[in-house]
Amino acid sequence: MTTTPIRRPPIPAAGPLSTAGLTTVLLGLALPLLDFFIVNVALPTIDADLGASTATLELLVAGYGTAYALLLVLGGRLGDAFGRRRLFLAGLAAFTLTSLLCGLAPTVEALVAARIAQGASAAMLMPQVLSVIQAGTTGERRSKALGRYGAAGGISMVAGQLLGGLLIHADLAGSGWRPIFLVNVPIGLVGLLIARRTIPESRSAHPLGVDVRGTALFGVAMLALLVPLLEGRALGWPGWMWVLLAVFPLAMAGFVVTQRRSERAGQVPLLPPSVLRSPGLARGLLLASPFFAAFSGLMFAFAVATQDGLGLGALGSGVALSPMALGFLVSSLVSSRLVARYGTRVITYGTGLQAFGMVVLAVTTLLAWPDLGVLEFAPGMLLTGLGQGAGMTTVFRVVLARVPADRAGVGSGALTTVQQTSMALGVAAFGTLFAAAAEPGALGMRNAFVLIMTIQAVTSLALSVFSVKLPDPR
Repeated sequence: MTTTPIRRPPIPAAGPLSTAGLTTVLLGLALPLLDFFIVNVALPTIDADLGASTATLELLVAGYGTAYALLLVLGGRLGDAFGRRRLFLAGLAAFTLTSLLCGLAPTVEALVAARIAQGASAAMLMPQVLSVIQAGTTGERRSKALGRYGAAGGISMVAGQLLGGLLIHADLAGSGWRPIFLVNVPIGLVGLLIARRTIPESRSAHPLGVDVRGTALFGVAMLALLVPLLEGRALGWPGWMWVLLAVFPLAMAGFVVTQRRSERAGQVPLLPPSVLRSPGLARGLLLASPFFAAFSGLMFAFAVATQDGLGLGALGSGVALSPMALGFLVSSLVSSRLVARYGTRVITYGTGLQAFGMVVLAVTTLLAWPDLGVLEFAPGMLLTGLGQGAGMTTVFRVVLARVPADRAGVGSGALTTVQQTSMALGVAAFGTLFAAAAEPGALGMRNAFVLIMTIQAVTSLALSVFSVKLPDPR
């Protein structure tokens, strides 16, 4: 047996999800995503204050994402079994507490530990967002809610570094980087008060068990890959690192086998193969995974290059991203009308526009370095944001629109697991590549930055071509 059953009596939903309730649950989406990216702009300040190595700085980002990814499906299933509002409140309370611990961390080791705990609490919180939306909405209302979900998620990813730059520049009471975590505390407390009144309780009529064996194998596989990617270069690639890399494919193969066997035995594994084979979900995840990996690596490289390479500081680095956030906001707000008229071509054109924006940024960097400023970044950033807002908002809709309400936890868990795993791997892989290429004896900071942007452009172009195979969300 690979699953431990969870048996709780079902309770009915407390009614449809109101606009206030949707706004509140989207807070549970925004906070975890903001905190994945908000730390990027603070990395140089944390390094100066606590003396962290490049590998440790990467771990601050990827460690959070790894804990987040490993426990997401478990969080979704617990919500299905014990009540989605109950788990939302518990996750938000834990996220608020761990944010406080991050903000008060006295050493870099304590900060890393608190960040991992924060990622685990986010895994309890975030799956409830999609589950509440899918359980409390139907038809066109659900489609619009999923569009807002995609918009809120994308804006949060882009706005995180802008907000981080503003907070660090403010240097409230000489606190440096700490407000980027402490700001979550009052927001979380207010969110808890509002959520109790606005989010209806719901629970699955047939709650799924916990796939202990699958979760363990997936965790071993992820750690076997991430630890060498994050620490291998810093430690000089000792022999045990290569052993870990050899363990990765074996653990992944074992994970796939257990998932298939578990489902054939009538159980519901961590990532059910039958659910992943559904056209919208499978193709959408295949498209989203490389995008999120490349994007998280780009955001890491952008924060380091603009601060250490160009001397823009935390505020300048954050403000340089504001045209991207603006573009994303504008296109995501009109994406519903665009999808109603053009279908999946919105993804095709959106990701193509994003690729063009990345090319503009890369050419601008090559020509203007080291005299790049906020204004020079603006055209490429705006184009990139417009493309992202149209493309990725629609991908979320394609992936989730056809997931039945009784499998809300499974569908949302699969999407968010792939998203967070991809972002953690992106920081580990592309962050390490950027750090190695940026060294004076290698490509240097400018060319390393251009390399990462080129990877993002090629990835976006490939997604534009691939998107024609996605099912029409109409």
